[in-house]
Amino acid sequence: MSQTEENKELAKRWLDLISEGNVEEICELTAQTWIMHGGKPGMSPGPDGIRELFASFGEIKQTWALEDIIAEGNKVVIRATNSCQQESFFGIPSRGRWQHFSATFIHHIENGKFMETWRNADDLGRVLQLGAKLEPTQ
Repeated sequence: MSQTEENKELAKRWLDLISEGNVEEICELTAQTWIMHGGKPGMSPGPDGIRELFASFGEIKQTWALEDIIAEGNKVVIRATNSCQQESFFGIPSRGRWQHFSATFIHHIENGKFMETWRNADDLGRVLQLGAKLEPTQ
């Protein structure tokens, strides 16, 4: 199997581990210097950042479904959809509502470790699903 194909398999595994809530196995795949762009502000690098990210969710039930995966060299792009239920998102209580949204991740993977991740997700759609209202300023 080529390195590019191995990286694609790792990126798929990462998504499965998130669905499972398996934080420590994700940490094992994460470089000490890993950073996430477009994630929770102020996250620490490396496995500590992963733990902080999962701790920020509170109780969560979620499933990620892979829609597309494209890889070249040490970069893997994933487009996926998520269905989740959590206590709150950005401070907006969920009141038991499920959220459904899409996201794109670009992973930089070297030697079997995630070095860097770029995240772009429909967070606005999520807060609107929870009942947030947008009001124009005057």
